[in-house]
Amino acid sequence: MFYEVNKPHGLPHNPFKAIVAPRPIGWVSTLSQDGIRNLAPYSFFNAVCDAPPMVVIGSSGYKDSVRNIEETGEFVCNQATLDLADAMNLSSAMVDSDVDEFALAGLTAKGGNLVKAPRVLEAKTSLECKVVNVQRLVDIDGNVTNSWLILGQVVGVHIDDSVLENGMLNVAKMKPLARLGYMDYSVTDKVFQMKRPAVPEKA
Repeated sequence: MFYEVNKPHGLPHNPFKAIVAPRPIGWVSTLSQDGIRNLAPYSFFNAVCDAPPMVVIGSSGYKDSVRNIEETGEFVCNQATLDLADAMNLSSAMVDSDVDEFALAGLTAKGGNLVKAPRVLEAKTSLECKVVNVQRLVDIDGNVTNSWLILGQVVGVHIDDSVLENGMLNVAKMKPLARLGYMDYSVTDKVFQMKRPAVPEKA
């Protein structure tokens, strides 16, 4: 089938998120200017470069996380893993701004080393980030949307020793969660390696 995105597709649900999948979950923790902790999972999240290391978050709507990030200039991206799936899901509840999602999800907030925003102590990895840019998105017709893009630079990395083996991160042991389409998730528990092919030198 083929459909134009601005016309009916005839399917019971929009398949876009199921097509662009799996996606890592940006489990983003922030601190408001008033000192209120916030924790929320974002399915539009990824790394965009490694020198310097940067991550990107997409938010549908100007949510508490976006406001906190824009006002304070910092945030933490925590690893959502299989053992924390229920807690991650609890933190996605649309609650009032004064609700502490760490407490709601039964998680431990630990202060950052280089940022004031807390991290999830139970997470296997956490990335302390400082903001590079917060931008409201505009579509190809020049319409201002209610979607926001956050670009952050990683300034500090936390790794739980339990997922390090021979100096490398054991992703299969960590079991990170990924977001699919609809209400679907997946978990990475098997990995394989492929070496990049060598290209013969020109004579």
